Amino acid sequence: MRKTLLLLCCMCILALQAQDLSLIPNPVSVTKNDGRFMLEGKVVICCPKVKNSDITNVVDKFVHEIKTATGVKLKKSYYKNSKMLGLNVEKCPTKGDAHITLKIDDTMGDEAYKLSVKEKRIDITAAKPAGFFYAFQTLKQLMPRNVMAVTPDETVKEWSIPAVDIVDEPRFAWRGFMLDEGRHFYGKEEIKKILDVMAAYKMNRFHWHLTEDQGWRIEIKKYPKLTDVGAWRESKVLGWGDVKPDGIHYGGYYTHKDAKEIVEYAKERFIEIVPEIDIPGHSQAAVAAYPEFLACDPENEHSVWLWQGVSSDVINVANPKAVQFAKDVIDELTNIFPFEYIHLGGDECPTSKWERNADCQALLSEIGSTNYRDLQINFYKQILEHIAEKPADEQRNLIFWNEVLHGNTAPLGNNITIMAWIGADGAAKDAATRGMNTILSPQIPYYINRKQSKLPTEPLSQGHGTETVEAVYNYVPMKNVPEELQSKYMGVQANFWTEWVETADIVQYLMLPRLAAVAEAGWTPQNRRNYADFEQRLQAEADYYKLRGVNYGKHVFGK
Repeated sequence: MRKTLLLLCCMCILALQAQDLSLIPNPVSVTKNDGRFMLEGKVVICCPKVKNSDITNVVDKFVHEIKTATGVKLKKSYYKNSKMLGLNVEKCPTKGDAHITLKIDDTMGDEAYKLSVKEKRIDITAAKPAGFFYAFQTLKQLMPRNVMAVTPDETVKEWSIPAVDIVDEPRFAWRGFMLDEGRHFYGKEEIKKILDVMAAYKMNRFHWHLTEDQGWRIEIKKYPKLTDVGAWRESKVLGWGDVKPDGIHYGGYYTHKDAKEIVEYAKERFIEIVPEIDIPGHSQAAVAAYPEFLACDPENEHSVWLWQGVSSDVINVANPKAVQFAKDVIDELTNIFPFEYIHLGGDECPTSKWERNADCQALLSEIGSTNYRDLQINFYKQILEHIAEKPADEQRNLIFWNEVLHGNTAPLGNNITIMAWIGADGAAKDAATRGMNTILSPQIPYYINRKQSKLPTEPLSQGHGTETVEAVYNYVPMKNVPEELQSKYMGVQANFWTEWVETADIVQYLMLPRLAAVAEAGWTPQNRRNYADFEQRLQAEADYYKLRGVNYGKHVFGK
């Protein structure tokens, strides 16, 4: 009996230690030490006082979250010299029982951090506010999961952090997630939930797919019919096979005010929003709003599409008014989204209507080509020229899906980014060889809208259940890429297409926990990645999801 009790005690201790270090993504280096830092009494957090820095905002957010989740009030104190890299905690003007000290080291990367937790103090070192933010994310993960969820838990009687030394920085600069709201619309509160989960996993790009054949979701004040007409359709369900449109008036869109609110929410979490306006293909909703100059056949009836698949109703790229439309839309997006990138789609753009349009035929001859795909490249070239004429702070870099590589991309130069999804590894290598930056977003297995198991209880979606958590995790980014091309690989991204997914809870169910697997691929060095270890660390996330109030796939939990 005594041996059994001893064994049970040892198992409990090991389980607690494992839970202590259930960190996702796995840091570059972690050393577990003896002892714990007790978060109790008058805890003082000592910060560098840096003029015009967001470090103070990061600290304020952390202080608020700790108080909300634990009831512990952290008292802020400041020291003036941001270069005091050898600062001792005693030099902070505090009288607290315990201390958390932030130090600046300008030699570190923008997102890198060092975290040292001892029994009596915590030291955090970083170069930029993002590094401190990610250090705080790790600190919260070292505590009960309600802290990461910023939710009180009265069952926890003691707040402490295990003694550790962590040195950490991301493998890739781009760690993204894309959500398609063109097919189905979820609203800003649901977007905020996604941003919270992304921030927990140190992801930093939210690719917001805002337009489709089936809906236009962002207000463009110069073209009000984009949302008066293009944001609405006469079916909630999208037809496919035996599934027919249901006749329900359905839609929605984000005003400038809504979008700017989400922008600020994302910025607080060090997430950049990449808006996508998919043109000239996947644009039937826009064509339905302004057929008089966007349609190749304005004499015919045009409406927002009620079906899945690829519509042939594309923008007439030979009409100067259509080109001006694209420029105007980009100008408004630039004012809403103060970030580096705009995505213009470029995928699955049928040329059949261009081939039957006299103006398109004439333009193709004018540019000296017989490949109708080059009309699309010419359209983008005019947009790039427009962007280049703007003031420096209003210029944006453009991203395209890898189908644009099928045309003559020479007029676009190398200052575009290719998001590789179909034949991703080959397409990314092709782009990198041409001198373009690239992002890995392989359809298999990073399209995490697909079913994640073969169980009959899976919600209606694409796929056959082969994109399991393990399959997503085991994809190796940049595998066998020559060293001379590796600098062109910006990172990784998971995508979520919503043809079948009508509600936000199903988005969450399919997205989680697979998003955590992609996040680790983006952050953690390949030699630190191991699925068995990841699955063990993942077990703590079920509590986080429940406390955060998000749905998730249960397949890998409780093993």
